[in-house]
Amino acid sequence: MKLLVIILNYKTTQLTIDCLRSLEAEIATRPDAAVVVVENGSEDGAEQRLREAIIDRGWNSWVELIPLDRNIGFTAGNNLVIRRALEASDPPEYFLLLNSDTVVLPGAVDALVRSLAERPRAGIAGSRLEYPTGSVQGSPFRFHGIVSELDRGLAIGIFSKVAAGWTMYRPKPSSAIPVDWVAGASMLIRREMVASIGLLDEGFFAYFEDMDYCRTAARHGWQTWYVPESRVIHIEGASSQIRPGPYLSPPAYWFAARRRYFRKNYGAVHVMLVDVIFIFGCSLGYIYSILRRRQAVPSLDKLKDAVRQSVFAAGLGRL
Repeated sequence: MKLLVIILNYKTTQLTIDCLRSLEAEIATRPDAAVVVVENGSEDGAEQRLREAIIDRGWNSWVELIPLDRNIGFTAGNNLVIRRALEASDPPEYFLLLNSDTVVLPGAVDALVRSLAERPRAGIAGSRLEYPTGSVQGSPFRFHGIVSELDRGLAIGIFSKVAAGWTMYRPKPSSAIPVDWVAGASMLIRREMVASIGLLDEGFFAYFEDMDYCRTAARHGWQTWYVPESRVIHIEGASSQIRPGPYLSPPAYWFAARRRYFRKNYGAVHVMLVDVIFIFGCSLGYIYSILRRRQAVPSLDKLKDAVRQSVFAAGLGRL
């Protein structure tokens, strides 16, 4: 087998079925590919609905369903499949981690595989993610830093423009280029790299694991590439509380993942510094919203979260 696609379903059953439907034509041209769907303990009849869809549409020749009795998270769910595949007599050359809330556009899978096949030191390749409207989402990114956290706290357009060269968001290229990290919603990883750097860090339940894995890859000499020829529609935040638009308080595990990422990669002192900068940015953003007579409630809610979920209130957490 050359390619194994992994999709985790958690309370997004119809979206998962739609994702599989979009993959049908892609897989039809690749007899060396298969798909594994992990039903991550949705407890809403998801297993039966998925099984019926797979059988009724004749997908059982290329789709395997693995039901779990509880939600073990994004990293553990993907690792479960990768670990099992690595132990097989014919392990795949590539693993495609694909969110359930995605629709794969024609040629997207081949573009990712071709990108890694042409670049021996490329261990990760990410798709161009688009909203259903066609506009481009954030990926690819720079690694988070002090300026990016200040920018995220402020959320003021003029500062984002001035600090554009140092913030998390980078210009969207029209051709494939090496980048710091790509979103895990559609991320192809090379088996050879997995063998050398290990699996995803299961200390991340969800979120920040993609950035962390790209950083780990870079430390071991592997490149991450952004491949805009691979176009994937991403219905962002469909399985979580995190969505674009007005501020909506992220779940606690998002903040825990953020603390873990900074502590693991930069140390405890850096975590404190980052939180101070973020709280400072949120405070200025709140004042700015009042002065500009904008709706201040979202800014105040973000400031409260910044304080409540900071290392000073929530602790460093475990590594």
